[in-house]
Amino acid sequence: MAKEQETWTVLKVLNWTKGYLAEKGVENARLEAEWLLCSTTGMDRVGLYVNFEKPLTDAELAAYRALVARRARREPLQYLLGSQEFYGLDFLVSPAVLIPRHDTEVLVEEALRRVPVTGSILDIGVGSGCIAVALAKALPGADVRGVEKSPEALRLAQQNIERHSVRVTLFEGSLFEPFAGQRFDLIVSNPPYIPTVDLADLQPEVREYEPMTALDGGADGLDYYRTIIPAAPEHLVPGGWLLVEVGIGQAEAVQEMFASAGFTDLFSAKDPSLIDRVVGGRFL
Repeated sequence: MAKEQETWTVLKVLNWTKGYLAEKGVENARLEAEWLLCSTTGMDRVGLYVNFEKPLTDAELAAYRALVARRARREPLQYLLGSQEFYGLDFLVSPAVLIPRHDTEVLVEEALRRVPVTGSILDIGVGSGCIAVALAKALPGADVRGVEKSPEALRLAQQNIERHSVRVTLFEGSLFEPFAGQRFDLIVSNPPYIPTVDLADLQPEVREYEPMTALDGGADGLDYYRTIIPAAPEHLVPGGWLLVEVGIGQAEAVQEMFASAGFTDLFSAKDPSLIDRVVGGRFL
């Protein structure tokens, strides 16, 4: 980045990093340079702007260089910062979990429209815990449970539960395994839904760093729906709802699975990009 004796001010570092990250294919390079520098210095973005001429210490410069080098290799910004905002809450993230996407907030919103305030909720594939925690935060009287097969993801989800002081009970296992004989008012899931053939075309940040088990939905991306949807009625109270997130172009096929499994009141909901992102139905 520079000779050791050269003075690197906040502004100079940001300008250099913007160009460097842009060359490496990073979108919003200036903004990301600022977030990385905030993480390094402890300042917020306003602090950076009022301290443009402040030189970085050797320790700050070394730490910042290390973060920039990792981002230039397309390691996700959220993993470098260690957190991601979702539904107005800040969640710890690591390479053990999929980074929460704002598209998934539609799943939370649709769930809140349908579940009783003291209802029972199951989140299948809890990951970081973002869905379960967001629901528990909005419904403090609800019984929220989450299941996840990755021990590393479960540990992170537990940290996020404690971080937001909510009541969510976690179980290690696959899909409905830990819940024999149990029924819920609402079951939600954001399962892996990327067709295997499409994984190679994902952005490097996703393809090379996020957990593949949270992305790969099989040959056509629908494998998990074929398991979850037919099994869900045994775990729903009469009139209970199942809501799932889906990928681009998958809503119609998933709705057909809901209908075949005996669900009624089928619906789909669009994300902010007007893509059908959530499919749901009720089992009477």
